[in-house]
Amino acid sequence: MSFAIWALIIGALLIIAALSGTLLKRLPLSTAMVYLAAGYGLGPAGLGLMEPNPLTYSVLLERMAEAAVLISLFAVGLKLGIPLSHKAWRLPVRLAVISMALTVALIAVIGILGFNLPLGAAILLGAILAPTDPVLASDVQVEEATDHDRLRISLTGEGGLNDSSAFPFVMLGLGILGLHDLGTGGWRWLLLDVLWATAGGLLIGSVTGSLIGKLVIYMRSQHKESVGLDEFLTLGLIAFTYGVAVLSYTYGFLAVFAAGFSLQRITQQPRKNNPSAPSPIEISDLPSKQVQEDLATHSEYAGIYMMHEMQGFNARLERIAEVAIVLVVGAMLPFIAIPAGAVWFLAVFFLIIRPVSVWIGLRGESVSRNQQILMSWFGIRGIGSIYYLMYSINHGLSPALASQITSLTITTVTASIILHGISVTPLMNLYAQRNAP
Repeated sequence: MSFAIWALIIGALLIIAALSGTLLKRLPLSTAMVYLAAGYGLGPAGLGLMEPNPLTYSVLLERMAEAAVLISLFAVGLKLGIPLSHKAWRLPVRLAVISMALTVALIAVIGILGFNLPLGAAILLGAILAPTDPVLASDVQVEEATDHDRLRISLTGEGGLNDSSAFPFVMLGLGILGLHDLGTGGWRWLLLDVLWATAGGLLIGSVTGSLIGKLVIYMRSQHKESVGLDEFLTLGLIAFTYGVAVLSYTYGFLAVFAAGFSLQRITQQPRKNNPSAPSPIEISDLPSKQVQEDLATHSEYAGIYMMHEMQGFNARLERIAEVAIVLVVGAMLPFIAIPAGAVWFLAVFFLIIRPVSVWIGLRGESVSRNQQILMSWFGIRGIGSIYYLMYSINHGLSPALASQITSLTITTVTASIILHGISVTPLMNLYAQRNAP
């Protein structure tokens, strides 16, 4: 197919998405559902313009999903404005650790008893499906750092943390299958894959995000240098942090999330009644380009301006990544055979495993009934699961197991896109009405 035809299709899809964005927010639909349908139509079941066989193009698909998750995790870090000392962090941490581990365990039991998977493959399936998705879950996440709603903070923090906390279980599953070195008695897995990879990833991300952010603000506010190209700064910080983390044998996903969070934390709010801060009248009288340069280099506003620019660019980049990956997921559907027992598996997964895991994970916390119900339902699965699936295939998963786990994963992700896409608007609108002042 010629480049012109591809340009026509992708251009039309992006224009339609842009024009219908506000309409979809009022309807029980999501943009991901539109992309999924478009991908299915472009795939072998429709026009045959895309043939992303997951077993053939697993390397390319892993890289695409990896990039999308990294962009989204950085965005999540930028959105969370609560300090680490705030008690609100207890909920996302418990969801990302306790609920995550329980979800992996329960799915593993289902995999063994319901699908005759060996132990390693069952744990691997649990690790692939356990993490909630930071890309497709944007409608239930915080939109800016000033949003302190407990439901949104919990789902946002969980999406940022558990895309990394799933990695130890992935490595455990691969290790039991003989595809990863766990060490005698599992010592290597515990020390390196769990403790060091997690702690090191948090440390590296926190340091790089904080240092680079402070350096940029210092150069701009004190020397009027390094102004502009915030898009390059965003991509550069993501890539640099990820590279350092992976080369240090830590989790790059966790490091990028921590970098975004640390960068957001070092920005300073303008002090009230600061005589040196430009007034709204002064700003409005200046040409637009001059206004931007003055804000970018002002000692009080430099950090806020940088964050505003980076968040805007990252949000647009995140949407483009969502289009690409969900299109591919839709086109992949004809390559899988819907597994026998898929209906009961999905019902158990969404209606029993997730709610039970959330309930146990949050026991003892003061969470309202409405918030717990929505946390239980919005365990959205998506691009993170696609990444872990492709990662596992590329690490030597046998063709038979790869085919079976691929079918279960793609089926679950597709069901999540549809079910959560239909329900997110009415449920979140109802939640907002009930919590309105």
